[in-house]
Amino acid sequence: MSPRGENTKQKLFEATLRLATAKGLAGLTVDEIAAEAGVAKGTVYYNFGSKDGLIDALLRYGVGQLAGRLREHTGEPDPVTALESLVDTGLAFIAEYRGFSQILVSELWRTPGQWQETLSLLREDIISIVKEQLQRVADAGRLPEGVEVPTAAAGLFGTLLVVALDWQVFQPQRTRAEVRDGIMLLVRGVARGN
Repeated sequence: MSPRGENTKQKLFEATLRLATAKGLAGLTVDEIAAEAGVAKGTVYYNFGSKDGLIDALLRYGVGQLAGRLREHTGEPDPVTALESLVDTGLAFIAEYRGFSQILVSELWRTPGQWQETLSLLREDIISIVKEQLQRVADAGRLPEGVEVPTAAAGLFGTLLVVALDWQVFQPQRTRAEVRDGIMLLVRGVARGN
């Protein structure tokens, strides 16, 4: 793909994100997306086939970016410190891409959602990263007996998304470190010390 083609796709992603943040995904039209991006309507079809193809690609791209960032912090020697880095990275991503995160939250738990199949696969990718880190905590003997790692991973992912958006929308004066430490108090309440 030429740099020009990638630039056009990026413009379409950004336009879709701006519009979807303001009015949700379901009501968007190709005409609106094209106008917002400053391209011809046919450009959307040429690059993505349809509005649904564009949104599917947007969701995959955004979650892929988040997953890539989370994976960068999985090698820390201490598993609880690794979990803290993962939470901090998630918060940084959500602060940087608040609109995408709002879309993710609103579409992820919509029943039934138009992009449910794509989102289920993407959710599983993120949850697996969190699950791996929590399993490391469990393997180190630092999770209380009876804590189910898959349930805890889903809970931590959901908590991270909701708390981060709450921070961005209702408590922007708080620092990322304060929000991270608040989430980690919950995690450390479950994870035992060394």
